[in-house]
Amino acid sequence: MHLVIDYGNTSVKVAVFEPSGNLCFQDKWENCTQTHIEALLQTYLLDAVIVCSVVGVPDAILQFLRQHLAYVLLLDHQTPLPIKNAYKTPTTLGYDRLAAAVGAYAMRPNKPLLVIDAGTAITYDFVSPDNEFIGGNIAPGATMRFSALHHFTQKLPRLSLPTDDVDMTLGNNTQTAIQMGVVNGIVYEIEGYIARLRAKYPELLIFLTGGDAFFFERRVKSSIFVSPNLLLFGLHRILTYNKCLQKAE
Repeated sequence: MHLVIDYGNTSVKVAVFEPSGNLCFQDKWENCTQTHIEALLQTYLLDAVIVCSVVGVPDAILQFLRQHLAYVLLLDHQTPLPIKNAYKTPTTLGYDRLAAAVGAYAMRPNKPLLVIDAGTAITYDFVSPDNEFIGGNIAPGATMRFSALHHFTQKLPRLSLPTDDVDMTLGNNTQTAIQMGVVNGIVYEIEGYIARLRAKYPELLIFLTGGDAFFFERRVKSSIFVSPNLLLFGLHRILTYNKCLQKAE
């Protein structure tokens, strides 16, 4: 079986897949320790792992993985991919963005794809019908926008996404004015990207992932594939692709 580890900005996402792509286990940890991995090794017959990180991987963890697993893949800008990477500065491209794009491609190849990751930051990435990662944009996520409004003003409170199903064009008090300003700003931003790309690619498919995916999926007026585990599926696809390349050599 295959292990997938993603070191993010705030947590470590972990998943176990069957080689066929069936997701057997997933969890989110504050950090990844040898004890965590040992527990998985005792539960699953693991033979391969892919590690993705935007913050760096502890040497001790990599050494432990190499001691206990037959195949260890550390994702970097030189890792072979099932899609072409046309980004002009591949060394600066976030591997999480690339993996999510691969996940979308694995589900719907040979289609124009817009991958939106609504997390700490919101990323918008495009894969062409020729299965080529073109690039995309990075914008502040909801939490960052709420924090900025509070930090750069003297009186505005620090808020978060509304927990109820409030849906207003204009707020009627300071709290709803801030919340709807952030929420509607992101919704209009998402819809703007969709409209602009769909004008050029009428068959455009949209994938929405990230921690805030379900919140915004209900508010965007377009057909969207919501896949909270898109990054994990993409990492597993990269792992199986590289294992196949190794066997072919």
